[in-house]
Amino acid sequence: EKISSLENIIDEKDRQIKILSDDNERLKRIINNNSTNSSMPPSTDQKCQSANQYSSRRKSVKKPGGQKGHTGTTLTKKDIEEKLGTGKYSHKTTIIGKGYGNYAVKYILDFEVVPVINEIRIYEDENGKINIPAEYRSNVIYGSFLKSVVVDLYAEGAMSNERICQSINALTGNTLDISSGSIYSFCKSFSVKAEENLKQIGNELLNEETICTDATVVTVDGKQCYIRNFSSNKAVLYTAMEKKSINALDKISFLKSYAGTLEHDHETALYHYGKGHGECNVHLLRYLKKNTEEAGTEWASGMSAFLCGINDRRKKHISEGTFFTDEEISKYEKRYDEILADGRKQNKTVKGKIAKQEEKALLVRLEKYKENHLLFMHNFSVPFENNMSERDLRKCKNRQKISGGFRKYSGNEMYCKIISVVETYKRKGMRILENIQKVFEGTPAF
Repeated sequence: EKISSLENIIDEKDRQIKILSDDNERLKRIINNNSTNSSMPPSTDQKCQSANQYSSRRKSVKKPGGQKGHTGTTLTKKDIEEKLGTGKYSHKTTIIGKGYGNYAVKYILDFEVVPVINEIRIYEDENGKINIPAEYRSNVIYGSFLKSVVVDLYAEGAMSNERICQSINALTGNTLDISSGSIYSFCKSFSVKAEENLKQIGNELLNEETICTDATVVTVDGKQCYIRNFSSNKAVLYTAMEKKSINALDKISFLKSYAGTLEHDHETALYHYGKGHGECNVHLLRYLKKNTEEAGTEWASGMSAFLCGINDRRKKHISEGTFFTDEEISKYEKRYDEILADGRKQNKTVKGKIAKQEEKALLVRLEKYKENHLLFMHNFSVPFENNMSERDLRKCKNRQKISGGFRKYSGNEMYCKIISVVETYKRKGMRILENIQKVFEGTPAF
């Protein structure tokens, strides 16, 4: 009876040890996550490490500073004289010396911020009635150029409304005395007036063969919401979303009509839209690296080298103006299957329960989405990674860190509308302030 009792105790202890062992493995996997082996951003990496140790970038062998053969951008006298000839610059002359005889010319390029009060006089008509236009219903209004500067500062996301207000007042020597409420009013007005521009951006994206998309978390009234972007070389559209679900995606009007290829980070909800899908292979490389660290198998590192090798070969084809031959594609696809078959064999020898399960899930994903991971090899308009979309979302993350979240969901929507227009101006090489001003004046550039 005593032996039987002790055996029961041992069985219970073994069960507890198994639970604790699995939990310990799970926690170790979480602790070991960083930006090189998961989707976590670099800002979450261990800062106790030395500089750049947690960065995925390789250390350059180049010396610091300007590189040999790089063309400088120093302004010359000829550049300034050409600028003066455009008539867009105010020209002043400062005399040093006697003021007569031979002299040497030097230039100082600067700018001045001078507050301007424009007095509008509206005269009566032939019937003796004064018809005041709707835009002048108030006795004092702010001009379109000032509003454009405010909207551009807001779009950059580096300052809160209060700090934008302080900066504008400081630039003008505290003569404008603009309020933070006016800052919000200007931005709200622009987001309404820019609706036509937003439709044009959507139409332009509909004509793109491939669009990169991603989403990032933002805080709205203390709750987790999202900003999703759709990026191409010609335009970028930001949309506010409460969730990343199919129902939320259905509210994006242009997405339901899009018939091209979407490049994303394995978001299965997006497979309900578009006609083709490319998976971000840079994200996949991180998961493969994590698998090698946790499972201790070799196939994942082989798959990483294999995918990078195809990408290098693709770059060479692009530089030469050629494409992969049917023979090359067949060879690469066969090798892809061989690596997966090897991975399934190695998975049987993995000791950790969670590591084994995670590796098996990764193998299933690679097999199921083989066509999507290799699409960049078949279609050169599809990138190897989703970096364009992620770069476009950095602006939103900077705003979240510096200016904070949004008080209302409508604030998130307003911000997305503004940066969609401003970032598209940048992508097209258009003058930002000038074109923001055109929107306020009712004559948008596109």
